[in-house]
Amino acid sequence: MRTAITIICLSFLAACSQPESNTDTGDTAVNMQKQIQTQLLNAKPGDVITIPEGRFEMMRGLSLKVDGVTIKGAGMDKTVLDFKNQISGAEGLLVTASDFTIEDLAIEDAKGDALKIMEGKNIIVRRVRTEWTNGPATENGAYGIYPVQTENTLIDGAVAIGASDAGIYVGQSRNVIVRNSRAEYNVAGIEIENTIDADVYDNIATNNTGGVLVFNMPNLSMEGKNTRVFRNQIFANNTPNFAPAGGAVAGVPAGSGISINSNDAIEIFDNDLKDNQTAHIVISSVFSTNYNTRDTATAFDPYPETISIHDNRYEGGGDKPDTEYLPQLKTAAFGEDGSFPNVIWDGFVNKDKVVDGVLKPEYQICIYNEASSEVFNIDAPNQFASPKIGDTEHQCKHAPLPAIELALAD
Repeated sequence: MRTAITIICLSFLAACSQPESNTDTGDTAVNMQKQIQTQLLNAKPGDVITIPEGRFEMMRGLSLKVDGVTIKGAGMDKTVLDFKNQISGAEGLLVTASDFTIEDLAIEDAKGDALKIMEGKNIIVRRVRTEWTNGPATENGAYGIYPVQTENTLIDGAVAIGASDAGIYVGQSRNVIVRNSRAEYNVAGIEIENTIDADVYDNIATNNTGGVLVFNMPNLSMEGKNTRVFRNQIFANNTPNFAPAGGAVAGVPAGSGISINSNDAIEIFDNDLKDNQTAHIVISSVFSTNYNTRDTATAFDPYPETISIHDNRYEGGGDKPDTEYLPQLKTAAFGEDGSFPNVIWDGFVNKDKVVDGVLKPEYQICIYNEASSEVFNIDAPNQFASPKIGDTEHQCKHAPLPAIELALAD
């Protein structure tokens, strides 16, 4: 049985019905901050904490450590937690608990990550908006919606805007669904990193540096695999990279639709990709990232393998690639007015899995049911000496990945 706890406006109840004028300042802001934090600190399993319509100034980060709690607002554009003047705390809201649901509210202008959820199971983030309202800027917080080391996680109907790393990020997790969400003006719109078994579908990713990223990075607690990216609209992700130097996404070229880095068993299908100016799909190894010079665990697999691309629709794109070397490669191979093919690949392969100069079929990048099976191999292992278009070796097919099913109480 859930217990309903309503956080009541501390000014006048009449003001609660008028969010446009309900901006808490002074003592009222301090009181609301204290009341919300007190409710979170005193929460018991099964509690439902309801935050009413209004814009509430938060001076300090919030935290929750109790399992089985739900936080509910009146809508992502009606209940707004405003952290613009935050003076303490590394996040807007930090949750270290399981069986947690948050829905129908917004977290704006957090000093660091907006919503961070750590080490929990059975997590639901539904109709939550995270945003930095000053637009893309390096000083913005790194992550909007940020579950890490979680299991059974659903992100549904969310909106993430302005993160200097990733708008919607799920890392080192198992059994994940990200759906019906919108990511815009982030460095990475939606990122699945070092995660096993994820479905990313029915989302919109636009105006990011990179639309959807599926990454494995070294020296983390686990390596990811088995991600499906399908039925998404991924278009015009051409915002210049504004990530702080040195981070994993700082090297993502502007104009990347879907990026796969050092991850295996990825299925990309039934997406609409349009006007991503570097390439609609970029496939690479960690050797092509700004992590290349760092020490990596010897057990880390740096090669992207068993990639399935099929039944996608493409329009435009590939005509104005980013980074120092890609424009020159594009011009040399396809002319000043030409464009990259839909898929570009850095060309790194595990030599132990190559037979007669060709990667074994079970590890290949496979493309089928598309207008073209061309992959532009930029030959990064040899400093771009012999870039080439591969076609026939990519006319292959891998078995479909299974759908992700989550057993979540709702």
